[in-house]
Amino acid sequence: KHNKANIVINLGVLNVVQPIIPGSLTFISPCVQVTYKAPEPMGEHFFAESFDRGTLDGWVLSSAKKDDADEDIAKYDGKWSVEEMKDSKLPGDKGLVLKSRAKHHAISAQLLRPFIFDTQPLIIQYEVNFQAGIDCGGAYVKLLTQTPDLDLFVDKTPYTIMFGPDKCGEDYKLHFIFRHKNPKTGEYEEKHAKKPDADLRTYYTDKKTHLYTLVVNPDNSFEVLVDQTVVNSGSLLTDMTPPVNPPAEIEDPDDHKPEDWDERPKIQDPDAAKPEDWDEDAPAQIPDEDAVKPDGWLDDEPEYMGDPDAVKPEDWDEDMDGEWEAPQVPNPACETAPGCGAWKRPTIDNPNYKGKWKPPMIDNPNYQGVWKPRKIPNPAYFEDLQPFRMTPFSAVGLELWSMTSDIFFDNFFITNDRNTAERWATDGWGLKKAAEGAAEPGLATQMLNAAEERPWLWVVYVLTVALPLVLIIVFCCTGKVATANVGAHRSSDVYTLLRNNLRQ
Repeated sequence: KHNKANIVINLGVLNVVQPIIPGSLTFISPCVQVTYKAPEPMGEHFFAESFDRGTLDGWVLSSAKKDDADEDIAKYDGKWSVEEMKDSKLPGDKGLVLKSRAKHHAISAQLLRPFIFDTQPLIIQYEVNFQAGIDCGGAYVKLLTQTPDLDLFVDKTPYTIMFGPDKCGEDYKLHFIFRHKNPKTGEYEEKHAKKPDADLRTYYTDKKTHLYTLVVNPDNSFEVLVDQTVVNSGSLLTDMTPPVNPPAEIEDPDDHKPEDWDERPKIQDPDAAKPEDWDEDAPAQIPDEDAVKPDGWLDDEPEYMGDPDAVKPEDWDEDMDGEWEAPQVPNPACETAPGCGAWKRPTIDNPNYKGKWKPPMIDNPNYQGVWKPRKIPNPAYFEDLQPFRMTPFSAVGLELWSMTSDIFFDNFFITNDRNTAERWATDGWGLKKAAEGAAEPGLATQMLNAAEERPWLWVVYVLTVALPLVLIIVFCCTGKVATANVGAHRSSDVYTLLRNNLRQ
């Protein structure tokens, strides 16, 4: 039996105890009390940390410096704390909190024993709450390749897997990176999973606790889950960038395109001749000979004239500014006339216009296609059909920079048994989800909050309340049942619109 957390729902004098089941929690009443009990691992695991002891026992703070940073920011001197969330709904539930902004942070802990990639999957999961939102920073973990020097943990410390959320500006990421060892050279190269299919924005902005899970299977498949919902999945062999296995052939770097190589699919017909009647000098536009000057056209009146009301400025210096002229304004005599000034025929397209003659294009008889270098065997080629067999790791670490403080981490868990991981999630994150759900605002508060963001909802609210009253009056006064029924349907439609909007 695993440690099931319970929620107590107060319904008057009746208390109902309901076990927490992932994905099945529905709260109607805000009157919910959740009693916290620290989760306990109930199966095979390599690492479990709930921080509920209130200390950093077992964790090592880095005392190193970054090699490629200015001296004033090179130190890993960002502060960590074990404390409850600022708006905790579970008294007694503590976590690891990144306390400093604009500083480097590094902290790590040894596993109970190294994780060896053999015939069992890897499952790592942990919780993150961006209590103050997040401007630019990460909340990802690194699974560190075997190393005893945790106090020297830096950004360049070898890791096997890097996993978790990261955000800067409007770039929302959920990393899954593993370092693959080239079997020919022994060198490591980072392989990045494809981008998640889901919209990640909410996880960074809603200030709720989210559960991040990575599952990597011996068949080379992987899954990335947020709150126990898959947001990314694929294969280590086909869905990583760059690919695990290089191409068997590459372009020959010593091959060069011959100077006489013809890549032109079409050429001008060398046998074509310009027709004798082709007039290249004919204009594209000609005067319309059928046009007639409109009656009343004022040939002697200018379209614009000097403003008769304008006065030369007192400080106008003709030696410096030149002779003063009144600014031009539309001629009032032209307002009622079809036009003023010298009349000109409008132009039309010239039916005889042909433009400059060019020979027609024909297929190039010497076309050789687009040149490409020849292919040669790739000297760096290898084929690794088991990329799951990654480098063993023996520690978990957080090496982070953030422009926002108070990032809350909790309930780290590493195992090779998915059921064990789900039980740990139920007893930890499931309880937080229950407590946070119980604290959600009621319907009236949600309606007011929604209207603040979308003022047009006030119209919906008024219609929702006023329309039924109007229909009742009409029905009572006229007895038109059909009209009332139609109105009721419309009222229902308005309510449906409101309900759907609040769910967004």
